[in-house]
Amino acid sequence: MEPSVTKPLVLETMTQVDILWVLISASLVFLMQAGFLCLEAGFTRSKNNINVALKNLTDFGISVMIYWAVGYGLMFGISLGGMFGTNDFALDVGEAPVWQTVFFIFQVMFCSTAVTILSGAVAERMRFTSYIVTALLIAGIVYPIVGHWAWNNYQIEGSVGWLAYLGFVDFAGSTVVHSVGGWVGLAAVLVIGPRAGRFPPGQPPAMIHGSNLPLATLGAMLLWFGWFGFNGGSTLALDDRVPGVLGNTLLSGVAGLVTAMLLSWYFKHRVLVAWVTNGALAGMVAITASCHAVSSNSAVIIGAIGAMIMLLVDDLLVRLKIDDAVGAIPVHLAAGIWGTLAVACLATSIFSQRA
Repeated sequence: MEPSVTKPLVLETMTQVDILWVLISASLVFLMQAGFLCLEAGFTRSKNNINVALKNLTDFGISVMIYWAVGYGLMFGISLGGMFGTNDFALDVGEAPVWQTVFFIFQVMFCSTAVTILSGAVAERMRFTSYIVTALLIAGIVYPIVGHWAWNNYQIEGSVGWLAYLGFVDFAGSTVVHSVGGWVGLAAVLVIGPRAGRFPPGQPPAMIHGSNLPLATLGAMLLWFGWFGFNGGSTLALDDRVPGVLGNTLLSGVAGLVTAMLLSWYFKHRVLVAWVTNGALAGMVAITASCHAVSSNSAVIIGAIGAMIMLLVDDLLVRLKIDDAVGAIPVHLAAGIWGTLAVACLATSIFSQRA
């Protein structure tokens, strides 16, 4: 029996309404850059805010440039053995078919999101030049190649990444975007080590308090708003799937928020801002892989478990003396892994269509 392969989406048939929807969604994903900036600046010390802000702004420019020059071709070009693409480098967006230009704009926003996850994990202790080099590697090599494995089944018949060929499902990027950014963030913090004073020898871990919690909360809300474009736009058409995708994204985020809030009350006897904001984000990271294929009840379960896993991994990192300044690794890596596994556990429509 041949492996199940998702039928390539015929982007050439996009209507003007579809094009408008995807472009609006791309703009919402771009707004998530502002959300990351506010979240990270709020959860870090004021003396480092300008560095955090500059990294967030600069990594967007770097990621767009290198993804245009190299990454898009590696990700969505004609596949070489299911491993990486071989054409469409430095795409001429002015002369390319309109559907391809729209698709490029949407995908480059996803690339910038994967890159900027690193910024939060390494905040307050990574040299600017080192950060830029790492951002180039993510946007130009790591993210496009992983994306090719999972997502290169959109444009060309027979040009399929090896994971897509095996039937791997990650609708909007729990693994391709969030886990990739989280894995790179984990590798980086293991190399550079914790912030000075975070883990004093022979003493309990020291809390390093953020400078502006309302700003961090605003960042979480901007990310939430942008997520409607992140997941909703991944339909690549304004069709009957969109309301369900948006509804599941909303419910999963709320479930993550409420779960984290209740656990904060139970264990800490007060509501911790970081738990609540990261709980909501973990819920949305977790639902991103399956938001098109689960029931509302399943979306709530996925979001709630995503928040619990986020908190468990956050505690584990502290026990292992791994310093993640804003909780990027628990939110994006841990919840992203769970979200991808949840496809097999709770998604129904995908498998009923393939039966």
